Amino acid sequence: MSGQATAKRSAQTSVALAKTERQNKGAMLEILQSFEQVTARFAPLVLIAPGLAAIIVGLFIWLGGLGFRRLLVALMGAISGGICGFFLSSRNIISVTIAASLAALIAIIFERLFVTVLLAALAVAFGFAILLGPYIQATSTANPGKIANQGSTVTISQSVEIVKAYAIDFTGRTKQACSQMPLYSWAIIAALAVIVAVAGFWLWRLASALCCAASGALLIFVGMILLLLYKGSAPITKIADRTPFYAALFIGMTAFGTLEQLLLCRREERKARGEKRANRDKQGTEQTIQSWRTS
Repeated sequence: MSGQATAKRSAQTSVALAKTERQNKGAMLEILQSFEQVTARFAPLVLIAPGLAAIIVGLFIWLGGLGFRRLLVALMGAISGGICGFFLSSRNIISVTIAASLAALIAIIFERLFVTVLLAALAVAFGFAILLGPYIQATSTANPGKIANQGSTVTISQSVEIVKAYAIDFTGRTKQACSQMPLYSWAIIAALAVIVAVAGFWLWRLASALCCAASGALLIFVGMILLLLYKGSAPITKIADRTPFYAALFIGMTAFGTLEQLLLCRREERKARGEKRANRDKQGTEQTIQSWRTS
C-alpha cells in the first residue's frame, strides 16, 4: 500500500510539474502577444522606420557583410555596446552613447576576438531562448500594457516609453528566470559558448561569414515583424503557431548567406590581391626603368 501511495504521489507531482512547465512556456508567448496587441495603438513611425532600417541593414549584412567586415564590426560593436549600456546603466542617452563608442573602438582594435565573442554570444542567446522559456514567470509586478490602456492611440514618445517599459519588464523576468534555471542548463549554455568560440577562433573566416549571415537574417526577421505589426497581421502569433517552419526558414537563410559570402567575398579578395600584385609589379618595373635611365 505504501508503494502504491508513493507512486500515486509521484505521478501527481509529475503532472503538477508538467502543468507548471506548460504554463511557464506560455508565459513568454503571453508577453510577446501582449506587446503585439499594444502595438496596434502605436504611432506608425515607431514601427515603420525601425522596421525598414532593420530590413535594409539586415539584407546588407546577410549577403555582403563579410566584404565590409571592418565597418560591420564597428557597427555591431556600437549596437552591442549601446544595448549593454541601456540595460546596465541608468538608461540615459549619454551613458548609452559612451558605451556604444567604446564598444565600437574595442571591436575595431580586436576584430578577430570580437567576431569570435559575438558568434559565441549569438549561440548563447539562442541557447537561452530555448532553455529559459520554461522558467519565465507568467505574472509580474509590472504591467506595461496598462500604459497603452489610457487612450485609443498613443504618440511617438508614449510609444517609445511603452517599448522601454516592456524591455525593462522582460529584463526583470529574465533575471528572475535565470535564478531558477538548474545547474545543467547553465552547463549546456557554457559548453555551447566554449565550443562555438573555439571553432570560431580557428575557423575565423567561416565564423565571420556565419556571424554576418545569422545577424543579417535575424535583423530581417525583426524588421518584417515590425512592419507586419504595423499592418496588424499578428506575426508573433503566426510564428508561435508555426515555430518549426520559421526556425527552418531562419536556418536556411543563415546557411545560404554563409555560403554566398564565402564564395562571393573570396572572389573579391582574390581580385583585390591580383590588383595589388599588378600595381606592385608595375611600380617595380617603373623603378627599374628609371634607375636604368639615370645610370
